[in-house]
Amino acid sequence: MTTTTAVTQTSAAVTLAEVSKVFGRGSSAVRALDRVSLDVPPGEFTCLIGASGCGKSTLLSLVAGLERPTAGTVSAGGRRVALMFQEPALFPWLTAAANIELALRARGAGRSERRQRAAELLELVHLGGFGGKRPHELSGGMRQRVALARALAQDADVLLMDEPFGALDAMTRDVLHEELDRVCAGRRLTVLFVTHNVREAVRLGDRVVVLSSRPGRVIAEFPVPIDRPRRIDSAPVAELAAEVTDRLREEMTRHGG
Repeated sequence: MTTTTAVTQTSAAVTLAEVSKVFGRGSSAVRALDRVSLDVPPGEFTCLIGASGCGKSTLLSLVAGLERPTAGTVSAGGRRVALMFQEPALFPWLTAAANIELALRARGAGRSERRQRAAELLELVHLGGFGGKRPHELSGGMRQRVALARALAQDADVLLMDEPFGALDAMTRDVLHEELDRVCAGRRLTVLFVTHNVREAVRLGDRVVVLSSRPGRVIAEFPVPIDRPRRIDSAPVAELAAEVTDRLREEMTRHGG
């Protein structure tokens, strides 16, 4: 019934134990998740796949502490958690650097530290020299890089990503896949990544977890034993993506999709 915030003695960076989430009450109640159990080891990139409405985003909200489970427990073991949405959600009146500095200000960083750290993070996501630009002056991919830098400014151990590249064109998405690979390898982040794109999941993930149609349950897990760096159009990625897609189709057919 609670989201654990204290540091726990566990080898997992994120643990969900028999987690259920129900929205509403009585006849109008909607069960989004049903007895979901999942362990994510430190440093693992775990991708969540499932039909629309299966509770993927709800699961991220529970890990982030934005929602409380109806039953079961959710724990990040006291680790710092950051959440990145599909939309960059940048403040349009602030520069790229100032948007990043907001996360640093929330941590109590002083002015000079904020400026220095924001500049470092912009360099990390290959946006050095763009700190003075406002969001409308940046492309969609550049805005998502700023959003990633802002998430990293929180010095999170666990990064939750809710379809962050879904609205981008294929070429921009491919470039950001490479950037995300590089950043995660350098910081050894634990990532929970929600996507509807099966190839994207196999391209990025160490493991792909498939959720059932609503209510969401874990129905399959696919380790990704493909050496990095990977290409989204490579034969090994395509072969495993086809296997995951077949499992998804089986689930959707079972529910009349």
